[in-house]
Amino acid sequence: MSIAIKVENLSKAYQLGEIGTGTISRDLERWYARMRGKEDPFLTIGETNDRSTKGTSDIVWSLKDLNFEINQGDAVGIIGRNGAGKSTLLKILSKVTSPTTGKISGKGRIASLLEVGTGFHPELTGRENIFLNGAILGMRKAEIKKHFDAIVDFSGVERYVDTPVKRYSSGMYVRLAFAVAAHLESEILIVDEVLAVGDAEFQKKCLGKMSDVSKGEGRTVLFVSHNMAAVSSLCNTGIILKNGQLYDTGDVQEMIINYSKIGEGVSGHTFDNRIPEAGKKVKIRSVKITNEAGQVSSEIDNAQKGYVELNFDVLIEGRGYDVGMELTHTNYGSIFGTTLKDVNPTLNDSKIYQPGNYSYRIELPTHLLRDGDYIVNVSSAIPKVEVLDEYPHETYFSLIDSISPVAKTTEGRRGAILPILNWEAI
Repeated sequence: MSIAIKVENLSKAYQLGEIGTGTISRDLERWYARMRGKEDPFLTIGETNDRSTKGTSDIVWSLKDLNFEINQGDAVGIIGRNGAGKSTLLKILSKVTSPTTGKISGKGRIASLLEVGTGFHPELTGRENIFLNGAILGMRKAEIKKHFDAIVDFSGVERYVDTPVKRYSSGMYVRLAFAVAAHLESEILIVDEVLAVGDAEFQKKCLGKMSDVSKGEGRTVLFVSHNMAAVSSLCNTGIILKNGQLYDTGDVQEMIINYSKIGEGVSGHTFDNRIPEAGKKVKIRSVKITNEAGQVSSEIDNAQKGYVELNFDVLIEGRGYDVGMELTHTNYGSIFGTTLKDVNPTLNDSKIYQPGNYSYRIELPTHLLRDGDYIVNVSSAIPKVEVLDEYPHETYFSLIDSISPVAKTTEGRRGAILPILNWEAI
């Protein structure tokens, strides 16, 4: 199988604060070292990108000494917590920025979707931006025309295709940008977690398209997401980044399990101290896993009750807000999703949420779940309109099987859940 991307000793350093060393003599020293092919003397004092500790150097390695290969046709999930270097890696692979050291080799044109609006000119219409993006990819006008109708149909913005994109919502931006990246003839498709901006229905549509691109068309896909269920369903290979370094790579299911065990997510309880962006309507504050006694726990016994407790702030008064939770087994993928609308769909559509703090507790069906490691993902949205907030951390817990009849009768049984059902002879 041919290699699509080969990364060798790849590193990227950033200087904190103002650019430059502070003196002309030191800047000349750095320039002279580069001219002789030597290492920048001021990069030798750089530190890894560990946000949990206070550093002493102004040089931070966003990526450090990465080495890996990606085969043609692979769907690769790149996982790691915020600040691990995932987006920096994709920007380097997309040639948006250059590495400090190391090199990348590969073959094929790259289409990337990194940030909302990347590669779009706000004054141009959607139609004009489709042709602009195609030209940037090196495609001829005739090639772009061949895919134009499919792009517009997939994006669902036909009514606005001749409107300047500066008037698009962030969701419309992403719809069109993804449709362009996925349909134009590139050998490598790179998608960052920007898909979180779209609604749940469109995210599912995008995952389906990426699966078709990888499995059906034999193109290479690189996908960054905090949603382990999406990574599990789409990808066959995983890459874990930790503090800018390659922690592990291999089969995606093994990587998801390894990721859950290295402290990248939080067991039992997470609390988010993010400062809300201007205009943000909802901010998810915390996620707790609690046992029957109401104690925060990273282990739940299936002989007892277990709960997920959510806390969020409504920052701006609004109608139709919804908060959802997805439960994922690290081996079996998504188990189920539940949202506030489950309580009363009609009431929730019309309910106006006032600014304030809200808390809810969801009982887990522990008697149905099989043992193993689980991930809880939480997000907030106005369904089919916009994503309001997506919690940036996964919360982990382990389910212990202590119900002896279940343990005996379900041994070797396949399936994501293990209900014990009553069989009655008739």
